[in-house]
Amino acid sequence: MPFDFINPESLGAPRGYSNGVLAHAGGRLLFVAGQIGWDEKQTIVSEDFVAQFDRALRNVVTVVMEAGGSPQQIARLVMYVTKKTEYIDRREEIGRCYRTHLGKHFPAMVLVEVKGLLDDKAKVEIEAIAVLNS
Repeated sequence: MPFDFINPESLGAPRGYSNGVLAHAGGRLLFVAGQIGWDEKQTIVSEDFVAQFDRALRNVVTVVMEAGGSPQQIARLVMYVTKKTEYIDRREEIGRCYRTHLGKHFPAMVLVEVKGLLDDKAKVEIEAIAVLNS
């Protein structure tokens, strides 16, 4: 099965992974690697949870669009957070960020609390699967 590796320049050069892997099989599946709240210089944008969530989701959407898709083609989101209470306490703000990037599109989602993420400053990481038109 052929793959295209999707690594938008705006996310910086990945080290040891691809930001997206596009599989060609009937419909096209795009597997988006976990994205954290960092910019093109791979610097965490803020210590604020909501700012990190916003940037991580923006980075997911960037990968999907680089592959020729749209946010509405995201079929699944997995969100890892270091403090679920921070997510719960700030749901309204997170909802506004979410709607900015995905509108009223609600794919299958899961939220998992983890002890830590690869970057010690990261508070949230989001991965996705998108189904793109063939």
